[in-house]
Amino acid sequence: MSKHQPSGVLQWLSLFLLMSLFGLSRGDVGTAAQYSPPYMPTACFGNNPAQFPSSNLFGAAGDGLWDNGASCGRQYLVRCISASVPNTCILEETIQIRIVDLATTSVSRPSKNDATIVLSTTAFTTIANGSANLINIEYSQ
Repeated sequence: MSKHQPSGVLQWLSLFLLMSLFGLSRGDVGTAAQYSPPYMPTACFGNNPAQFPSSNLFGAAGDGLWDNGASCGRQYLVRCISASVPNTCILEETIQIRIVDLATTSVSRPSKNDATIVLSTTAFTTIANGSANLINIEYSQ
C-alpha cells in the first residue's frame, strides 16, 4: 500500500465524521401550533373518546399532511428544533403523537394558522414553552 492512499478504514471513518458533522436529517421539517379543548368532534373519529391516546399526545394535521383523511390515526414522532423566541424548545424531548383531526376544521382554533401540525396542549407543552404560538419542528411517521 502506498503512503499517499488512505486505507479503506480511514475512508469510512472520514465519511462517518462528515455525516455526523452535517447531521443527516431523520425526518421532515415543519411548524407546530397548539390548540386546547374542546377537541371533539373531530374530522377523523367524530365523538368517539377512544380516539385520544391516554397520554393526551395527539394533534390535528395541517393541509399538507391531511392527505384527504388518510392521515387519521397516523403516528408521528415530533420534536421542537427552534422558535422565534430563544429557549422555547425543551431540548432532547421527542414525543409520539396520533393524528385525530384536520387543523382547518378543528372545534378549537389553533394558536397560529397554516401550521404543519397542531398539537394538543399536553403535546405542545411537553416539547416547548406553552406561551409560544408557533415552533419549528422535525417530524417523522
